[in-house]
Amino acid sequence: MSTVNRETPRPAAGRAGIKKELPDHFKDYRHVWVFIELERGQVHPVSFELLGEGRKLADKLEVQLAGVVLGPPGEAIGNAIAEAFAYGADLVYIVEAPLLADYRNEPFTKAMTDLVATHKPEILLLGATTLGRDLAGSVATTLQTGLTADCTELDVDTDGSLAATRPTFGGSLLCTIYTLNYRPQMATVRPRVMPMPQRADKPVGRVIQHKLSITEDEIVTKVLGFLSDSQSAKANLAYADVVVAGGLGLGAAENLQLVKNLARALGAEYGCSRPMVQKGWVAADRQIGQTGKTIRPKLYIAAGISGAIQHRVGVEGADLIVAINADPNAPIFDFAHLGIVTDAIRFLPALTEAFTRRLSPHNRDKLAS
Repeated sequence: MSTVNRETPRPAAGRAGIKKELPDHFKDYRHVWVFIELERGQVHPVSFELLGEGRKLADKLEVQLAGVVLGPPGEAIGNAIAEAFAYGADLVYIVEAPLLADYRNEPFTKAMTDLVATHKPEILLLGATTLGRDLAGSVATTLQTGLTADCTELDVDTDGSLAATRPTFGGSLLCTIYTLNYRPQMATVRPRVMPMPQRADKPVGRVIQHKLSITEDEIVTKVLGFLSDSQSAKANLAYADVVVAGGLGLGAAENLQLVKNLARALGAEYGCSRPMVQKGWVAADRQIGQTGKTIRPKLYIAAGISGAIQHRVGVEGADLIVAINADPNAPIFDFAHLGIVTDAIRFLPALTEAFTRRLSPHNRDKLAS
């Protein structure tokens, strides 16, 4: 694998030289695949986001876009196949077996690696969800290929190589990673990093079935039951239309209540930057940024957040970013659409009061008339 600073592109001659060195058997690998994550009967929306991005890559490479569905026989897998075509797939590969009813690493890895070995995709994309991360790492290790995790941008280079861009571990730079000597080229992308493509009703196309070549006796993990997390819905940051978040500029844990009050007035979700979680002031499921949630709301209000690149990559897809910070040189003002230089602790109560008055049922009725 090779890492290239995104801000310092390779010379054209360097990329051309690499193209000549690619093994001949790479010609056997074609097409772009997207794993359609189906768990407990529901397709994760990140699968549709990846189909939109995969469509762009496939069109540039002039190859087909395929969805991959793994699951038990039944209505859910049929719906997943239909949705894959509705979101742009040209064909769908399926492995349908009762052993795939619940996610377990062994049968899912076996199904995916057998599919790849048989049909040889050039690019394989998975969502960076709990399930997707586990499966992607296992598949890449089994296939002995490269995997770029948590990408923020995907493209193809002049020689057809996948250019997978992600923040560096230090968070200070974005780097573009190429898997030059192995196939398939694999990448994971977190939910909400890529825009949701338009859905278009169209008939189901070509579906290729593959048999699962593993038995229950060969699987170490056993499913004893399923416990629903009753608190999992409390933080719906990734798909919220409005998000209000606070950072260390709030000064103390109790001042996060100012963020919560504004979120309540707007009917919004609330979140925070990484330092707030590190201090133990906020639960980790509320963290926004590179190591937290990626969001694409219509409105994002950031109060007391400096805006380091770790945070920026998690919010830059928002339609409107409003930054409130006492430091006029805070990095967040470099990418916010609207910046307010003031003390967030003093400003948030006034903003909350203004929105409460404006959005009260009485005023809404007056505005409507």
